[in-house]
Parts: sequence; structure tokens; C-alpha cells
Amino acid sequence: MPGGLRDTVRQELIARQLDEQIAARYPVGQRLRILDAGMGQGTQALRLARAGHTVTGLEADPELLKAARDSLATEPAGIRERVRLIEGEGRDTGVHFLPGSFDVVLCHGVLMYADEPDALLAGLARMLAPGGLLSLVVPNAEALAMRPGLAGDWTGALDGFESDVYTDRNGTKVRADRLDALTATLAGIAAPLHAWYGVRVFTDSVPGDEGLPAADELERLLTVEDRASRTEPYRRIAGLLHLCGVRG
Repeated sequence: MPGGLRDTVRQELIARQLDEQIAARYPVGQRLRILDAGMGQGTQALRLARAGHTVTGLEADPELLKAARDSLATEPAGIRERVRLIEGEGRDTGVHFLPGSFDVVLCHGVLMYADEPDALLAGLARMLAPGGLLSLVVPNAEALAMRPGLAGDWTGALDGFESDVYTDRNGTKVRADRLDALTATLAGIAAPLHAWYGVRVFTDSVPGDEGLPAADELERLLTVEDRASRTEPYRRIAGLLHLCGVRG
């Protein structure tokens, strides 16, 4: 549920982690060229545009693209002018853009659906200028037993140990990824891993329709999740991985 606890934790942690990596690589106030490939409803794209960056959002789902356009329409003119929304697949970046066109490329929750994930990542890496940042968010294959196990679903937990494929909350079969394999892939596409985080260590198993707690409780929860996202061994069992590669 957009705006529910699981989605809020995901978006807030990714925002903090992404801002941390951007701040470490670029001068404060520099307006960056950002591509959000598979932007969904545009949560991160709009947030980055509000921060002053020029953002291009690429989304293949017409309903999600409409939701992003509706959200953009409510923003002030100065922000709307910094955002370009395009209907298209993440694998088609070469059709729309020249190599090296962006300082930051986001690929969040997209790789899990890709038939050719390595080719998709290679195409996205080519869109980066030298020194550019690739932000990748994927389900964590090493934690697939956690959610069913915590729910007492022992058969599901055993399946989670044995497979990198699972059924998401929408009933769609998707693929999860492993840190070591993605580290090798990023090195092979000349965007080697620079930093990585876990996302949703303690809240990945909460119901999808669970709403937000009171503001002070939410802030404490986010503080704990943020700490766990960068602390061993907790980050290794997070529901999602956030990997940041840097274009050589």
C-alpha cells in the first residue's frame, strides 16, 4: 500500500542512503542529471526534483506513469520544469538517450522482472558519465526464508533456502538477487560496487496494508532501520539490498 509502513520505510531509507552517496560524490548545490529507470509512481524522482536536480523518469506501465504525471501536476512550476516523464522500458535507454547523459541512474525494483538483467544493467551503466552513480535496489535472495519463517510458514521458509525465485504480494513470480553475484556483475559493466545497504530488516514481514504509527514512534523505527541498514550482520538479512556502483 503506497503510504503504508512497508512502503514508507523503503522509500525513506533509500532516500537517506542515496542522499548520502550523492553528497559524498558531488559538491553541495550541484544540479545533477538523474535518470530513474522504472520509476513507478515517481516517489524518488519527484523528491530529487524538489532538491533541485533535473530528473528524467522512464516507466513502461501506463497506470504508474499516469500516477507520476498526476503527482507532478500538483508541484510548483519550477519543479515541473525539471522533470521529464517518458513511457518506455529500462532496457530501451539507448533509444532515448546518448551514452554518458546522466550523473546518477536509479534502477529500483526493476531488475527482479527483467528477462536479461545483465544486459539491462550494462545499458544503464552506459548512460552514466564517468564517475557517475548507479543506484540499484533488488530483493535479497539470501533473506527469502526470513518472511515465511517469521510467519510460521515452514514450507515457504524451506523453499526460500533453495530458490532465488519467489511469489510477491501481487501474486507475481519474481527473481531475487545475491550480493556476491551483483558485485561481480557491476565490476563487469565498469560500474564497480562502491557501497551497499540493507533495506527493511525489521519491518519486511509486516502486513502490506499496515498503516503508519505516531510520528515519534515512526522516527524511532526509522532510526533503528537506518542503523541496521549499514550494520553487520543485520543488513545481510534485509528484505531488499541497495547497491551503489560508480562508473569508471
